Amino acid sequence: MYYIYILKLNNGDFYCGRSDNLKRRLNEHVNGQERTTKKYLPCNLITYIAFDNKKKSIEFEKYLKTGSGFAFRNKHLI
Repeated sequence: MYYIYILKLNNGDFYCGRSDNLKRRLNEHVNGQERTTKKYLPCNLITYIAFDNKKKSIEFEKYLKTGSGFAFRNKHLI
C-alpha cells in the first residue's frame, strides 16, 4: 500500500507526505529524524489515505500541494 498523510505541526501549518510504510515514516517525524518537520515538533497525524497504486498516490500528493489541493484538504480532509 502507498499512503498520503497529513500532519499538523506545532506552528499550526500542515505537512503532506507520502510513504509505502506509514508507521515507520510517522515515527521518523515524531522522533525528529525528518529535517522538514524537526523544528515543528510535536506534530500530530490528522489523516491518511491508502492507495494500492503508486502512481495514483504520487499524483494525489502533487495535487494536495496545489492551490486547489489546499482548498480540497481544508474542506474534506482536516
